[in-house]
Amino acid sequence: MTFKHILITGASSGIGEALALSYAAPGIRLDLSGRDAVRLEAVAQACRGRGAVVSAAVVDVTDQDATAQWINICEAQDPLELVVANAGVSGGLGETHEQTRRILRTNIDGVVNTVLPAVDLMRARRRGQIAIVSSLAAFRGLGGAPAYGASKAAVRIWGEGLREALAPDNIGVSVICPGFVVSRMTDANKFPMPFLMSAGKAARIIQRGLAANRGRISFPWPVAAAVWLLSVLPDSWAHTLTRGLPAKK
Repeated sequence: MTFKHILITGASSGIGEALALSYAAPGIRLDLSGRDAVRLEAVAQACRGRGAVVSAAVVDVTDQDATAQWINICEAQDPLELVVANAGVSGGLGETHEQTRRILRTNIDGVVNTVLPAVDLMRARRRGQIAIVSSLAAFRGLGGAPAYGASKAAVRIWGEGLREALAPDNIGVSVICPGFVVSRMTDANKFPMPFLMSAGKAARIIQRGLAANRGRISFPWPVAAAVWLLSVLPDSWAHTLTRGLPAKK
C-alpha cells in the first residue's frame, strides 16, 4: 500500500522526524506537527528538499479543538490516507505528580484527539489508515516509569480494539511498539539500552509494516519477545525480574 497524503504528530524529532523523512518524496504531501517550531521547520525543509509538499504547524495535541481543526484543514487540501499519532512524552526519575499528569494527558488524550477526528473523515469515504505509536513498555508495568508504561498500554489496547471495530469501514489501524530508539527522549537515559536502534532504521521497519497493514509492529524482536514473556509470567516472577531495572533520570 502506498500513501500519498500523510499526517504525523510529534514530527520535530525521533521517530516522527524519521518517518517524515522516510516518506518524503516527489508526489507526497506531508502534514507535520510538533512542539518546537524551529526543529519542526528544519524537518519540513529537509522533507521539501526530498521533493515532498510539506505543511508544518505547531499544534498542542492535548487541545482537542485545536487538533481537530488542524486535521480538518489538512483534510481540505487532499483526503488524508495515513494519520500517525506519534506525539508523546516521558518523565524523569520517580515521575512527579505533575509529570504523571502531563504524560497521561499527552500520551493518551493527545492520541485520542488525533485519531478520532481522522476516523470520522475516513469513515465518510470508507478508506484510510491510522497508526498509533505505543511502546514495548506497554506490556509490563515498570517501577521506573509507571505513568509512561500505563499511557502506552492504554493506547495499545485501544488501537488493537479499534482495528477490529473499524475493519468493516475499510479503515486499517496499526499499533507500533518500538523498543529503544535514538531520540531526544532516550538521549536522557544514562543506563544501558539493549538493542538501541537508530530512528532511521525504526522508520523503515514501521513503513514496511504500515504498507502491509500489520496490526502490531513490534521491534526489535529480542526485546519484543522478552517483554511478551514478562507479560505472561506470574506477577511475582515478573516483579523479581524487573524490580532492579534503572529509572529514567
